[in-house]
Amino acid sequence: MTDILAVIPLHIVLFACLVTLLGGFIKGAVGFAMPLIMISGMGIVIDPQLVVAGIILPILVSNGWQTARSGLGPARSAVAEHWRYLLIVCVMILVSAQFLTAISADAMFVILGVPVVALCAVQLLGWQPTIPAHLRRPFEWGAGLSAGTLGGLAGTWGPPTVLYLLALRTPRAKQMAVQGVIYGLGSVMLCLGHLKSGVLNAHTWQLSALLVVPAVIGMWAGFRLGDRFNQDMFRKVTLLVLIVAGANLIRRGVMG
Repeated sequence: MTDILAVIPLHIVLFACLVTLLGGFIKGAVGFAMPLIMISGMGIVIDPQLVVAGIILPILVSNGWQTARSGLGPARSAVAEHWRYLLIVCVMILVSAQFLTAISADAMFVILGVPVVALCAVQLLGWQPTIPAHLRRPFEWGAGLSAGTLGGLAGTWGPPTVLYLLALRTPRAKQMAVQGVIYGLGSVMLCLGHLKSGVLNAHTWQLSALLVVPAVIGMWAGFRLGDRFNQDMFRKVTLLVLIVAGANLIRRGVMG
C-alpha cells in the first residue's frame, strides 16, 4: 500500500473503503447500485479517473459472484437471447475506455453524475419505455452502443441496460439473471480496456484491489440481511440518496 498512499492520503482510502462497503451491502441486499454508489460517493473527494480505476476490480469480483450465484442455466439463456446487445456493449467498453485519459476532470464529473441521476430517476418514477417488435433490433444495437460507451468512460453501463430490459418487458426474475451476465462480461472488458488505456496501472490497481475486500464483505452482509429489510422502501431511499450524490457530481463538473 505504500505506492497508493503516496497518491492519496490514508483517510481518503478509508473513506473509499466505507463507500465500497456500503455499495457492496446494497448490491447484496437489493441486487444493484454498487458502481453507482462507489462513483457518486468516492467522486466527492477523489479524482474521477482514479474513481474509475478504483471500481474496476470490485465490479469484476462482485459481478462474477452474482452471476455464479444465479446459476449457469440462466446465464446461458441470457447469452443466447441477448448476444447482440452483449457483443456491442463489450466492444464499445474496450473502445471507449481508450478515450478516458483525454477527458478533463470537469467533464468526467458530468459523465459520472448524469447516468447516476438518470437511472435513479427512471426507477423512482417507474417509467417503462415501449419498443415495437419491428424496432427491437435497431433498439438493441443502439442501447448496446450507448451502454458500452458509457461503461468504458464512466465504469457503469447499468442505466441503458436497465432501460433496454424494461423496454423488452423482461420479467423481474429474468432481469436479474440477464443483468448478472451483462455486468459480469462487461466488467471483464472494463478491466482489459483500462489495462490498455493505462487507467488501471501499477499504482491504481492497488486501490482497486484493496476495495475488493469491503465490496465482498458488504455483499456477504447484504445477502444475509437483505431479507430483513422492507425491500421497496430500502430501494427508494437508496435511489433518492444516489440522485442527490449524482446531482452534486454534475454541479462540480459544471461549476468547476
